[in-house]
Amino acid sequence: MYQPRRHPMSRRRFLATSTAMAASAGMAGNYNASAARLHDRFGGWPVGIQSYSLRNFNVDEAIRHMQGLGLHFVEFYSKHVPLDSTKQQLAALGKQLDRAGIKMSSHGVNRFTDDHEANRKTFEFAKRAGLKNITANPQANSFESLNKLVAEYDIRICIHNHGPGSSYDKIDEVVNAVKNHDPRIGACVDTGHFIRSGEDPIDAIKRLGSRVFALHIKDEEKQEKKSRNVIIGKGFLDVPKLFATLKEINFPVDGSISLEYEANPKNPIDDIQQCLSVAEEAIIESKKR
Repeated sequence: MYQPRRHPMSRRRFLATSTAMAASAGMAGNYNASAARLHDRFGGWPVGIQSYSLRNFNVDEAIRHMQGLGLHFVEFYSKHVPLDSTKQQLAALGKQLDRAGIKMSSHGVNRFTDDHEANRKTFEFAKRAGLKNITANPQANSFESLNKLVAEYDIRICIHNHGPGSSYDKIDEVVNAVKNHDPRIGACVDTGHFIRSGEDPIDAIKRLGSRVFALHIKDEEKQEKKSRNVIIGKGFLDVPKLFATLKEINFPVDGSISLEYEANPKNPIDDIQQCLSVAEEAIIESKKR
């Protein structure tokens, strides 16, 4: 039975894992040892960014901003890295990311239906990109196909909750969606969308447990549909408790943790850096809980 690798929260083990990841990395970049040392700012957690946060910039500009922010992981979305990217295009991107000390940890959010061959194309992209995670919004009729594809490619599906009025609005919907399916079908917990839905994102992580493969970390000013992102920890998200809970569930070392900051798209960098500083401090605080 498939068992995902789990997060050890040990510097020695993390650096060893990073070396192994570097040796086996695909087109998405090689995440070298120097990057691993720099990454220790986040205590071994694979904290990166969802590139939608940098949607007003092209991919080259976005990567330069990631470097400036001191990040070593990214979940790209399709504007920056289209699903029809060729092997050659991904190889060029991989070299660019490697020079920047960045690894692509996931891609999304991607739609899946009962069209098995269309679904396969997304998995083929993920294979070309060297990914272990696909952030997804699967329709209910897609799971027969997805069960086959996650087993064939050994790539995870991470169901993303989209907030009020959307599929997977409530924790129960995600729990029921992954139940009785291949253990590589799990969740990307979007903390901000769960807050807008009046749900506790930390409870979502606890309830989904070993099915949590990815996160979009954001915070909200209101617990209702119409809200806006705020600096994490300034709204309803207990950031130290978030990381303490990820430790409790043994979050996988090759999972994806992406800050997603949707406010202020024309000039988001200072706000993003504030969020990253909060995460850094919260990780230290979480060790005391």
